[in-house]
Amino acid sequence: MTALTLSTAGAATLRADALVVGVAKGAGSKSGDLVLAPGAEAVDKAFDGKLAAVLATLGAVGAEGELTKLPAPSGLKVPVVIAVGLGTVPDKEDAYDPEKLRRAAGTAARALSGFKKAGFALPAASVEDAAAVAEGALLGAYAFTAYQGGENKLAPKDAKNSGPKLPLAEVALVGAKPRDKAYKAAVERALALAEEINRARDLINTPPNDLYPESFAAVATAAGKEHGIKVQVLDEKALVKGGFGGILGVGQGSANGPRLVKLAYTHPKAEKTLALVGKGITYDSGGISLKPAGHNETMKCDMSGAAAVFAAVVTAARLGLKVNVTGWLALAENMPSGNATRPGDVLRMYSGKTVEVLNTDAEGRLVLGDALTRASEEKPDAIVDVATLTGAMVLALGNRTFGIMANDDAFRTSIHEIAEEVGEASWPMPLPADLRKGMDSPTADIANMGERMGGGLVAGLFLKEFVGEGIAWAHLDIAGPAFHEGAPYGYTPKGGTGSAVRTLVRLAERTADGDLG
Repeated sequence: MTALTLSTAGAATLRADALVVGVAKGAGSKSGDLVLAPGAEAVDKAFDGKLAAVLATLGAVGAEGELTKLPAPSGLKVPVVIAVGLGTVPDKEDAYDPEKLRRAAGTAARALSGFKKAGFALPAASVEDAAAVAEGALLGAYAFTAYQGGENKLAPKDAKNSGPKLPLAEVALVGAKPRDKAYKAAVERALALAEEINRARDLINTPPNDLYPESFAAVATAAGKEHGIKVQVLDEKALVKGGFGGILGVGQGSANGPRLVKLAYTHPKAEKTLALVGKGITYDSGGISLKPAGHNETMKCDMSGAAAVFAAVVTAARLGLKVNVTGWLALAENMPSGNATRPGDVLRMYSGKTVEVLNTDAEGRLVLGDALTRASEEKPDAIVDVATLTGAMVLALGNRTFGIMANDDAFRTSIHEIAEEVGEASWPMPLPADLRKGMDSPTADIANMGERMGGGLVAGLFLKEFVGEGIAWAHLDIAGPAFHEGAPYGYTPKGGTGSAVRTLVRLAERTADGDLG
C-alpha cells in the first residue's frame, strides 16, 4: 500500500522523485487561458513565472485528465514536474470541486507507477481539499500485481525478470497543515478508507479458483481479529439447520459450499445500528440458465457488493465510529452441475416464503433475500444492501452510475446526496407497485423473475419482500460501476473499483452523528 505523509517541506524544498501541480482552463474573460491552481506558486517561481506559458506551448489546456511532464528547473529539489488538468477554473480559485481534485490526483498517481516518492502540490486550502487529494492519490496508485512477475522456468537462467511496475510508494501532501489536528484526522481517514477500498479491489480481482465462499470467509475472519470485529460464519450445515434456502439453493451446484458471514462492529457509545448486506457470488456462471459466451469472463466480480460491505465495516472499525455496523456477506458460487437448482424448482427462503426459480441466473436476489431477512431480525435502524444485481441497471444508467431504490423516499434521497458528496455517481430509482404482479407464481409465493422491461426495478421489488416491517431499507445496484473493463481514468483502475464503499462509510459517519436520513 502506498504510504501517505503530510509534508513539512514546501514545494520548492521537497526532496522527491516528482512534484505534481494543478492547472485549469480559464473562464470568463480568461477563457482559453491556462490558469495555475493554488499550490503551484513555488513551481511557477522556479520557472521565472513562465510555467503556464511553457505548458501552453506544449499543448496543455487544463482539461480534466490531461497530464504534462516537464523537467524541473534548478530551483526545485525534484527532477520532474507533472501538471495535471482540473477542468474549468471555479469562480473562486480556492474552491475546486473535491471530486475533480480526487480525479486529478489519481491521474497523476497512475502516471507515477515505479516512482518512490512524489509530492502533490494540488489545492489544499481546506481539510476537504487535502482529504480529496489524499484519497485520489492513494486510489490512483492502486495496482493488482499478485499474479504477475512469477519465475518463468522456461526462461534462460541468466534472464532478468523485472516483474510488474509497482505503484507509487509514497505520496507527500504539500501545502496542507501537518501540525493541524483536523488535517491529521482527515489524512488518517483517507488512508484507512483507501486501504480498505483497495483491499476490496483485490478481492474483486482475485480469480475465482482462489476466492470462493470459504476463502472469502477466512479473509473476513482474519480482518475481524485484527480490527476487533466479531465474525460469525455459517457453513453448509448451519445454513441447512437455519433454513437458508435461498443461499443453499444458489450454492448447491458448486463443489465450493456457500457461507453466510456476519461481521459486527460495535461501539460502547453507539445509539444507532446500521446493517449492510452484500451480494457475494464469488463466481456466476448463471447456473443451469448458463450465461452465453462472452459474458462469463468477468463474473469473478459478482461478489463486489460483499466486498464493499466488508470494506465499509472494517473502515468503520478503524475509524472508531460511534455507531454499530453489522455486515452480512451472502457468499455462494453459482455453478451448473447435477446438483444445481433447476428452472422450475421451488426454494423455501429463510423468511418462510417460497420462491419459484424461473431463471437460475437471477441468483443474487435469492442469497440477498435470506440475508435481508436475517439482518431484519436484529431490528437495525436501517438496512442497505449492495449488489451487482442486474444488467438492466447498466442499460438504464450506464457503466459509471449505480441505482438507488428504497422503501422510504427520504432515506433514498439521503443516500443519493451522500453518494454525490463523496464523488460516487448514483441515481434514485422508483419501485413501481404495478411491476410486482409480474412475479406472481401459480406454484409458489413469488417467482424470482418478473417483467423483462424494468428488470432492475423488478429485482428491487423482490428484495423489498424480505425486509422486516418498519425498517428503513435501501438497495444499491452497482452492476455498472463495480468492475471497469476499459482503460483506467482518474483514480479508477481497470478491474474492480470498490464502488459504494465511500457511500457506505459516509452513511455510517452520518448515522454516528445522529443524521440517518
